Amino acid sequence: MTAPPDDSEKDVGAVVSRRTARLAAVQALYQMAMTGAGADAVVREFLRHRLGPQANKTAVGGADPKLFAELVQGVAAAGDELDDMIAAVLSDQHDVDRLETVLKVVLRAGAFELANRLDVPAPVTIKEYVDVAEAFYDKKGTSLANAVLDRLARALRPEELEDRPGGRTPTAG
Repeated sequence: MTAPPDDSEKDVGAVVSRRTARLAAVQALYQMAMTGAGADAVVREFLRHRLGPQANKTAVGGADPKLFAELVQGVAAAGDELDDMIAAVLSDQHDVDRLETVLKVVLRAGAFELANRLDVPAPVTIKEYVDVAEAFYDKKGTSLANAVLDRLARALRPEELEDRPGGRTPTAG
């Protein structure tokens, strides 16, 4: 007998809706970075024209509007703090200010969710944003996203990742 699925990931439709919200949030954050538009205006635009009932379902329709708005507004409000968190776990070869805009917003959204959405397991958050990165990057870009988010998760939520490869090993008592 298998264990029942985690309540937060039980409904496949809800999983797809949250996944779509994450992708749409990254697109909205990119739009904000490129145009200088504010979070509230971009959220309204996306909800009205891209995610609402009249949205083209081949684009980003079907997203969880509450999660979408939370991610866009949260990342916008905490941008500098998120950049500091990302910088703390980046390798010496990378600088947050020199990251490509899409990668930067993927990492910011992932960092925001790791820091603020404790109801979502860290490994789920990492996988979701690596999947988002795969929509834009090859293996090198997605590997960087995976490494940064994994290091950040280990710093923010170490208890969730102790038993995973690269985690802390138990000490002899």
